[in-house]
Amino acid sequence: MREPWLTVIGMGDGGLESLTGEQRAHLARAEILVLGERLEHKIAEAVPAAKRILTWGAGFRQTLEEVLKLRGMPVVVLATGDPMHFGIAATLLRFVEAAEMRVLPSPSAFSLAAARLGWPLQTVAQISLHGRPSAFLNRHILPGQRLLALTSDAGTVFDVADLLVKRGFGSSRLTVLEHMGGSEERILSFSAKEILKEAPALADFNTLAVECLGEGAWCAPVPGLPDEAFRHDGQLTKSEVRAVTLSKLSPFPNALLWDVGAGCGSIAIEFLRVGLGTRAIAIEEKPERVAMIRDNALDLGTPDLEIVEGAAPVALQGLDAPDVIFIGGGITADGLFETCWQSLKPGGRLVANAVTIEGEARLAQLRGVHGGDLLRLSVSRAAPVGRYCGWKSLMPVTIWSARK
Repeated sequence: MREPWLTVIGMGDGGLESLTGEQRAHLARAEILVLGERLEHKIAEAVPAAKRILTWGAGFRQTLEEVLKLRGMPVVVLATGDPMHFGIAATLLRFVEAAEMRVLPSPSAFSLAAARLGWPLQTVAQISLHGRPSAFLNRHILPGQRLLALTSDAGTVFDVADLLVKRGFGSSRLTVLEHMGGSEERILSFSAKEILKEAPALADFNTLAVECLGEGAWCAPVPGLPDEAFRHDGQLTKSEVRAVTLSKLSPFPNALLWDVGAGCGSIAIEFLRVGLGTRAIAIEEKPERVAMIRDNALDLGTPDLEIVEGAAPVALQGLDAPDVIFIGGGITADGLFETCWQSLKPGGRLVANAVTIEGEARLAQLRGVHGGDLLRLSVSRAAPVGRYCGWKSLMPVTIWSARK
């Protein structure tokens, strides 16, 4: 087995002094160093002039291409903490085989923060807001939730505080842990309301800890969110039907969903909220509904939802092959099912809902050809009837699910 040519070293805030003997040895042997801008300033004087230095400041794609041209030469990428935890090593593995790369981590920011706060790490949500929208936080705002977040800079802290206040969680405790493990380490703690009012000066290199406290709006992490959690125009899979539909879709780690005829995006959003690294693409032809999908995705903590504006089946061309497909409407459209079924990966699951007689007939016909399960779901909700209360029936929904 050949020796890895690419070594990724996670360094602590103490700089070169924080490196282990093994890390130092690989750094000394490297002919090329790849650094982030912050690390370049931190260790510039200690790096021998003979070494060639590349920086990510030139742009990730451009620098990556330069690194890949060096395959076979001893290259070291200097990073911070654990490069496999929301770090550069995890990104590089999309372009380099694992056997070509050696990763030598230091304690992650999450580990250091948990140790300082006395929070058992397995009980804490761990997210990255570094270069990502603060809206990712929304799915984690739950009473009593503790979470640790990587940040882009000090501005992320104020963005998070503002988001918490707007959601009625202004009493939440925010702890800002700056330069952990370095000579400038400092820990500050405020409520979300206090940090917005006092506007303290914060270091850009920080990790944010949040303990959610408040009585504001929040959504449980289980399928079947209340209908009012979504902005919609009536084109919405109702809560009870949505919960059953998600169970039929059976999300699993890293699965990709196509939500065809997404409406307000409720199925795709809940598929992503399951976690497990799931991905989802919402396909919707009406611009006003596309806008609703985008708003709902931000509000419910899934800004990573991919949205394709266009009519299926044409809009499906060129998309990554899905593991799971949901057809919420249009099952009778010419070529729609055929395109979806052909695109679905072997072993993948397709779920389709229908509320019309014609749609139901089409599902029955498809079941006769492809097998699968067919069920009809009727839901009644209590509603006022004069001075009293009675049952108001929703339209029955027929659900077909099948594996390819």
